[in-house]
Amino acid sequence: MLSVISDMDGVIYRGSRLIDGANDFIDRMINGGVKFLFLTNNSEQTPRDLAQKLAQMGIRGLCEENFITSAMATAMFLRQQKENATAYVIGGGGLISELYNVGFTISHNNPDYVVVGKTRTGLSFETLKTAIDLINAGAKFIGTNPDMVDPTSSGNEPACGVILAAIEAATGKKPYIIGKPNSLMMMMAARKLGVHPEDTVMIGDRMDTDIVGGMEAGMRTCLVLSGVAGRDDLELYPYKPDYVFDSVADIDVVGLRG
Repeated sequence: MLSVISDMDGVIYRGSRLIDGANDFIDRMINGGVKFLFLTNNSEQTPRDLAQKLAQMGIRGLCEENFITSAMATAMFLRQQKENATAYVIGGGGLISELYNVGFTISHNNPDYVVVGKTRTGLSFETLKTAIDLINAGAKFIGTNPDMVDPTSSGNEPACGVILAAIEAATGKKPYIIGKPNSLMMMMAARKLGVHPEDTVMIGDRMDTDIVGGMEAGMRTCLVLSGVAGRDDLELYPYKPDYVFDSVADIDVVGLRG
């Protein structure tokens, strides 16, 4: 039986709307004894926020240990690089919270890192200018994830990649990105679950992050068509997922074989 690492946006929900069949999919994993972990490139929310969000949508019985976010992965990676470092952050509360949790200090005074995640309220001309000045002065440029858009119940909205692109254009420097498609985040998730990548399936809605990231980490991959990617997108990439389903409603996780 394969263990499951699953994306959330576009797989379990779109915006504030639960995708049909998602609740039953999670029940099948729990009742079937499947090891699973939800992984998201969205850095705005903490695992507690995500558990509460799903509970409000009718999915109960999940706890903080069932989630890993790009903010968590970014904080874990940066702590391994330099303990008690300083960072200037463009991002939401989830990212700032995870950096505090690993002992970082948030500062705009000669920080070690400029860390950028998705934010709806924390972006302005001044914050962009500060980030650009600090990177030009030597701060290392870190991005939580490269996604240009995120799926919502009313369409797509700008995501972290849009902010990263603006800063990269102004500085000429590329960010090091921790989240998907970096297989580093996939390996962190597998270690958190206590499983080997080859015994794991990555379920996601994006060919350019979920599927390629899972593939490069040595996992089986499963594309669902309930989020960003459509069936026609399969022809645009030189790699393909092991499985394709319309949504998680159609996935018999217990029946998937490595």
